[in-house]
Amino acid sequence: MSQDKNEWGSNLSFILAMIGSAVGLGNIWRYPYVLYSNGGGAFYIPYIVAILLMGIPFLILEYGVGYNFKSSFAKAVKKINSKWEYLGWFLPVAVFMIMIYYSAILGWDGIYIILSFFKGWGADPNVYFTTTLLQSSDSYMGLLQFIPLIAVAMLVGWVIIWFISHRDLEEGLGKVSKVLVPLLFVIMVIIVGFSLTLPGASIGLAELFNPDWSLLTNFEIWMAAFGQIVFSLSLGMSIAFTYASYTKDDADLITNTISIALANSLFENFAALGVFSILGYMSLQSGTPVAELVTQGTGLVFVVYPTVFNVLGQWAYVLGPLFFLTVYLAGLTSILSTIEPLSFSIQNKFGFTRSKTMTILIIFGAVISMMYATAYGGSILGFVDTFINQIAILFGVILECIIFAWIFKAEKFIDFLNSKSRTIKLGKWWLLIVKYILPIFISIVWIGGMFDVIKNASFDQMLFTILAAAILLITTLVFTVLPAKNPEWENTEERV
Repeated sequence: MSQDKNEWGSNLSFILAMIGSAVGLGNIWRYPYVLYSNGGGAFYIPYIVAILLMGIPFLILEYGVGYNFKSSFAKAVKKINSKWEYLGWFLPVAVFMIMIYYSAILGWDGIYIILSFFKGWGADPNVYFTTTLLQSSDSYMGLLQFIPLIAVAMLVGWVIIWFISHRDLEEGLGKVSKVLVPLLFVIMVIIVGFSLTLPGASIGLAELFNPDWSLLTNFEIWMAAFGQIVFSLSLGMSIAFTYASYTKDDADLITNTISIALANSLFENFAALGVFSILGYMSLQSGTPVAELVTQGTGLVFVVYPTVFNVLGQWAYVLGPLFFLTVYLAGLTSILSTIEPLSFSIQNKFGFTRSKTMTILIIFGAVISMMYATAYGGSILGFVDTFINQIAILFGVILECIIFAWIFKAEKFIDFLNSKSRTIKLGKWWLLIVKYILPIFISIVWIGGMFDVIKNASFDQMLFTILAAAILLITTLVFTVLPAKNPEWENTEERV
């Protein structure tokens, strides 16, 4: 472990931190679009299959191995088989790349916290977001158009991240999670409750839940379901592995996994109700079909919610700031969770303190993130997000299944996990999933994602995808070949 105190003070802190990393910005702006564009109500069939077949079994695998080694992801993978150390760095670096572009979304949200006090986005939130704030450009020449307001907002976020990261795990992330997760749920209940009362809400809900059963025979809907679960539960990102390594010896990892998966699923589906109720209202007021109002990505947070706040009356000046503040805190938790795997691995190999490692990574991340504070930043964010989530992370999940389930032999800790479980018990069914079914399914999804990116990508997207891949592969290689400075790098503690 690092030289700094690095352990959860309670099992509740661990669960809330994992829930917070799952139900942050991603589920609010991504899931409603995925649900709507993949058959509406019909999507729930592949969605539930993905949770049961991949979400819960794979999280148990990551938690189990992480708990066993009580070390960083890179160090544990090297211990299992030194030839695979490259993967041990590949995933933490990929996740760190997510952290960098998440800082841009966090910065946007920080701006909206201020705007929400006086509805500064005006009568047309879409025009404000895309034209006034982002100054969106479809040309890479937009990289030369720097946007100071976004840059300042992002730097404020980095400073807050630095401050929280320099406290020990329980005092920093643990306390933030205990406040933000319950608050996020409460605010979302209020907003969704109000949204359901809006005129036209039924129009949006009808569009959302109108099932297109014919899509169940399409490969894309199944790929989307498995991709969503990977994204929303942070599977294969080494986050669950790293957090589990901090848990105490009496942790019930199986029950924790079920709790986290259930909370995440309930939250993202509940939030979707609010989003589409608002879209129904917008459709009724404007006469525009819901299908034309649905926008992929961050528009659901920065366009749809401001639209409903515009009709809330005086309550908007209370709920608006509370909502964007809560989303901001959720974003902070997501970012803090994505820096932890790489930070812990660096501490283990090079002997740096947690404080020093966090400072270096945050400064580096802040500098690189400034490319997102340009008129072309939104486009780059979309390109990098697609590459990381549809290609890099899925590839990591496949390799994790091979290393953890086959080379490490996952059956070694089944009895131990079962002895602490208050819910389900693992058996041959679980081994069948993580050794055979899961790698095959994810491989199919990964190939489909690769094909989708290649088929639909513009020249600019292909260019930035290649650049992102090169950066990921080269950085991973550097961390792998650099000689260890920590004499404990070769010594790995195991609990089971």
